[in-house]
Amino acid sequence: MSKFVSLVAVAAGLAVLPLSPARAADAPAASSPAPAPTVAEADAFVTKAEADFARVGVEGAQADWVYQTYITPDTEALTARAGAITTALLVNSATAAARFATLPGLSYDTARKLSRMRTAIVLPAPASPGAAEEVATLQARMQGVYGKGRGTLRGQPINGSDIEAAMGTNRNPDELKEMWLSWHDNVGAPIKADYVRMVELANAGAKDLGYADTGALWRSNYDMTPEAFAAMTDKLWAEVKPLYDQLHCFTRMKLNQKYGDAVQARTGPIRADLLGNMWAQEWGNIYDVVAPKGAGDLGFDVGDLLQAKGYDPVKMVKAGEGFYSSLGFAPLPATFWERSQITKPRDREVVCHASAWNLDNKDDLRIKMCTKVNGDDFVTIHHELGHNYYQRAYNKQSPLYLDGANDGFHEAIGDTMALSITPEYLVQIGLLDRAQVPSADKDIGLLLKQAMDKVAFLPFGLLIDRWRWQVFSGAVKPADYNKAWTEMRRTYQGIVPPGERGADAFDAGAKYHVPAVVPYTRYFLARLLQFQFYEAACQQAGWTGPLHRCSFYGNKAVGEKMNAMLSMGASKPWPEALEAFTGSREMSGKAMLRYFAPLSKWLKEQTKGQTCGW
Repeated sequence: MSKFVSLVAVAAGLAVLPLSPARAADAPAASSPAPAPTVAEADAFVTKAEADFARVGVEGAQADWVYQTYITPDTEALTARAGAITTALLVNSATAAARFATLPGLSYDTARKLSRMRTAIVLPAPASPGAAEEVATLQARMQGVYGKGRGTLRGQPINGSDIEAAMGTNRNPDELKEMWLSWHDNVGAPIKADYVRMVELANAGAKDLGYADTGALWRSNYDMTPEAFAAMTDKLWAEVKPLYDQLHCFTRMKLNQKYGDAVQARTGPIRADLLGNMWAQEWGNIYDVVAPKGAGDLGFDVGDLLQAKGYDPVKMVKAGEGFYSSLGFAPLPATFWERSQITKPRDREVVCHASAWNLDNKDDLRIKMCTKVNGDDFVTIHHELGHNYYQRAYNKQSPLYLDGANDGFHEAIGDTMALSITPEYLVQIGLLDRAQVPSADKDIGLLLKQAMDKVAFLPFGLLIDRWRWQVFSGAVKPADYNKAWTEMRRTYQGIVPPGERGADAFDAGAKYHVPAVVPYTRYFLARLLQFQFYEAACQQAGWTGPLHRCSFYGNKAVGEKMNAMLSMGASKPWPEALEAFTGSREMSGKAMLRYFAPLSKWLKEQTKGQTCGW
């Protein structure tokens, strides 16, 4: 996840806000018709708006950074105040931009920037007095509940970072159930009332901007209509769903063999807490449960290798930097190492959810993690640094272009690098002895391990926003929030909670991106884009072996071509950026299917006779 300073802005006072023409101090009287806007006025408006974004952005990012790395009532108030000013700035700018949007004769940049002003708002607020402040306070308070959240294990409190790790290694179904239920009850349920109010306010703000609701606003940010975007995601999901269904069937069979019918039935959905992750979004942590005999023993574990070689969290980040340096990217600045939160502080509450930041939109790059020495966090480091290098690549763009081609691109870059964490890469950086590299007969194991994270995630990546789209549209009412969430998880993922959920439950709120109000379809897109990027990089590197064993580590030609795409930022529609690196203008799940083709064939054989589906 990344933080975009230009859209997380705060100023010393409201005076910097570009007011819409109807509210300007020198606006004509209501009885006089407003003069028709001109191209020159549109250009001047965009120039001023961008200056405002640039001026207030740094202070907003600083307030949010301090809050997320030091949660107190005071820092919560500061980030809420900054968020209120940000929201007012974005809403006023978007409202004013609508006046110029259809003006004939606009330059490409002015027209594109006006469009981005209207669609870049994630959390709008209505124009009524105090609304922006209320929205910002609600968001800050919900994030605070999440950041300070606790579950229990054997009756003892356990924080969010530790409970994630424990869910990955614990194989006691009663303790897994306790952790799952306690986390969802303690973190989700307390924020429901605030979330309901936030939805009400955000929808009013979206309607003020001309959108049906907040979900429609979010779907408008992809260089296509909301309807076309929803249809595209349907098409992409249809491409990859058969592969997910195969993986679900196989995983359920293995869980049934391990735990028995009383814990995991042979048919129907999977119990969510058995999948090695609090949200059942990635299943790689239970690879030991599903690993095929013989082929399943890869001969190494990345976490064990890191520990054996004496890696600490900082050394892990240095290794991640080394990957990007090998492609020709400049080293991270000294301030990155001075200012990042790489490990969890012992003396205060923080938001542990990993994120990447560029606080000044230039070179003040940072990551915020609570890193543990394990394979998951080694992958996460490569992912988060992808945001940082992307942020720096486009830092010469104007403020409204300081973003990825679309939000899925931003998430996909680091994941593309993480796909290159192959045995060959581990040998190249000295973590794995060449004699330990798995032979070809281990390929199914390698692919299954990847699929347990990459393929398993797909429906989860889709459903969070599908649920929110229905919440924002009013199709799902507050009384049915949890019922709809549970039904949607069953429909898309084929999973169910480990226990009964009461009417007051709010399980969606126990996932960071819901209280933080971060759109989530970007992660679904990123799961597919990363395979497109990876396949293109491997082709450019001249790789001729099995795709899943490719590493383009050290290939500066790949880095140069990738940087050309990254440096475009949001200045061009995303199909142009995609074409610049891959040669294709369409997002597709086919590269993922090609990557996992041998596994798909194997899964089909393994699940013969099983009643697949749920």
